[in-house]
Order: sequence, then structure tokens, then C-alpha cells
Amino acid sequence: MKIYTKSGDKGMTSLVYGERVSKTDPRVEAYGTVDEANSMIGLALSFLKNETFEGKEEVLAIFHKVQTSLFHVGAEISTPAGKEVKWTVTADQITELEQIIDKWDEKIPPLKNFILPGGHQAGASLHVARTMIRRAERKTIAIGENINPYVLSYLNRLSDFLFVAARYINFNLNETERELHQ
Repeated sequence: MKIYTKSGDKGMTSLVYGERVSKTDPRVEAYGTVDEANSMIGLALSFLKNETFEGKEEVLAIFHKVQTSLFHVGAEISTPAGKEVKWTVTADQITELEQIIDKWDEKIPPLKNFILPGGHQAGASLHVARTMIRRAERKTIAIGENINPYVLSYLNRLSDFLFVAARYINFNLNETERELHQ
């Protein structure tokens, strides 16, 4: 099977079930942004390859689940209204993110000011992924059709998770957070 199909050479692509739409369609914009964020998370994790810290394997396992969930988000977004969704986002996935946020947030210093995105390459990349997820959330809302409300909640919570994850990684790798000076 060849990776290229040539079917998108004129600016069209297919949604789930084969419906052809413009590559500028709001659904394509939304799931494309989810894909960008998922790739950025992969980049962030690649920066941890040669790092060691307590809980690293747990972090990697959690991010494996998050990246898998992002494929489910993309599947939901790329499924036209009225069609059966093959993979769905559930309330349990949101609850699991909240539990991890709470667990990691307890282990890092409390925020006293706004912080500037940065730190270790992994932490900084997670901050970029966070902003991509915020954009994906806005683009998903712009679809304007019935979207599983759990998709929007998941994206919203995921940006919170990525913020805490960036701080957690930076903390575990002894990277100092730079505060915003007002």
C-alpha cells in the first residue's frame, strides 16, 4: 500500500465514511490541529529519552494514553454529523486527566505568579502542545455541529494537564521556572 493517494492534490480530503470536503473545512482544521498537538507531545517525549527521574515510566505510560485519546478525539471530529463514531471520548478519560493533574500538582511548588513557558526542552514543548490544544478546542467549537461534549471537555482539561505536566517535568529535571515580572 502506498502512502500517497493523490486524492488530495486538488485541495480536497475525506472525512470518516468517505465524505469529501475542502482541506479548509472546519472539521479538517480541528482534527489537523489535534494531530499537530499530538506530534508536539511526541517531540516533547523524545527529549526525555536520555533523562532520568523518579516516575519517568509512569509519565511515559500516561502520555501513551493521552496520545491514544487524541486519536479518538480526531476520529470523533472527523466523523460527519449523523454518522456512527468508531472511537468515542468518555467522561472516564476526563476524570483520569483530572486525577493526574491533582496528583502531579501536589508534587510541584504552588504558583505564586504567572510563569513564562520554557524550561527543559520537554517542558517547553509541552507548553507549545498546550497552546495547540487550546487552538484545537477553538476550532472544534467553530465546527458548529453537534460535537460530543466530552470532546470539548477533554480538550479543555488536556490543556490544563499539559500545563501541569510541563511544570512537573521541569521540576523533576531541576529546571527553574521563570516568573512573569509585572
